[in-house]
Amino acid sequence: MDDDVQINIIKGLTGVLKAFYLNDEILNTLREEEAKVIGSADISVINEGFNEALTREKVICIVKDTRFRPPPAPTVLLMSNDGQIMGEEVFPHTEHLYEGREDVVWMGDGFIVFPGIPVKGGEKFVMPPIAFPELNEGNGCCDVISCSPAPTSDLKIKQYYGLEDNPRLATILVAFDII
Repeated sequence: MDDDVQINIIKGLTGVLKAFYLNDEILNTLREEEAKVIGSADISVINEGFNEALTREKVICIVKDTRFRPPPAPTVLLMSNDGQIMGEEVFPHTEHLYEGREDVVWMGDGFIVFPGIPVKGGEKFVMPPIAFPELNEGNGCCDVISCSPAPTSDLKIKQYYGLEDNPRLATILVAFDII
């Protein structure tokens, strides 16, 4: 299968404005940038999705607007250093799962914490790899993941490719191996 198959699938998705492969130069720049990211309250941020994307043969960058489908799972988790989920991103379509619950605390729009989780050895924000079902074995891909780059990496991508820095537009990376 030629590389255009995957790009064309992605370009056909609602809300995708641009899709293109990232080259090694920008991926190395992003690797350096992601290593420097610190979250609120000086909590470290580990972009596991990005780190995993670097192990794949191909990485596509999507520039999307608000019409793009929501992710199938939270893209940000607050985790204890021993691996327990202490908080997570919540989407408008999943808010109802947490309404009225006394075991969660809302930290503004879109994020909750579970105060009953004991913290052992500190905490960190984790950006996990997320499924991207539109690319699969049927269209020549395996080990497909997606991830959100940090806001500073998003800006570096836009600057590198001469794209508008519009806060209503975001980037997502989709990484995969070819079958």
